[in-house]
Amino acid sequence: MSFNQNGKGLHSQSQGFEKAFLDQLQDVYDAETQLLTALPKMQQAATSQELKQLFQQHLEQTRQQKERLEQVFQAIGQPAQAKTCPAMRGLIKEAEEIIQEEGRDPEVLDAALIGAAQKVEHYEIATYGTLRTWAEVLGHQEAVASLEATLSEEKQADQLLTSAAESNINRRAANS
Repeated sequence: MSFNQNGKGLHSQSQGFEKAFLDQLQDVYDAETQLLTALPKMQQAATSQELKQLFQQHLEQTRQQKERLEQVFQAIGQPAQAKTCPAMRGLIKEAEEIIQEEGRDPEVLDAALIGAAQKVEHYEIATYGTLRTWAEVLGHQEAVASLEATLSEEKQADQLLTSAAESNINRRAANS
């Protein structure tokens, strides 16, 4: 067995890194599952047809992303299993609070929903970027491609939300 400069065996290090990778996969699997429940609520609360359509589009992508994660689990020889994602739980709770706020102007509601959705996207971008990089280091090439595809979709979703906010929703909210 080879040893690193700290005297620890390299095999045990890679097992620890593999476990960290698996933990993050399980975390994001739960995050996507939570999002499948939250997106329809956000879509229903939105007043802008453009925003409703973006939420519907992302709901469909999220279903595909969850299936893609199941393929990643299979590729690394692990069962697709969720580990509670407290970060997504908190982000969704924020979105629910926005939806439940009484008396909010519809244009302001849409702007606030975009903000909540972008927080989710940024979390997912960070997570999928990390997972893709880790998969590469660990030699999980099939996982790299799947994680890269999802990362690209999350970045695109964020861009679409930014575009909707900047093109009209934020201006309408400011003028309401």
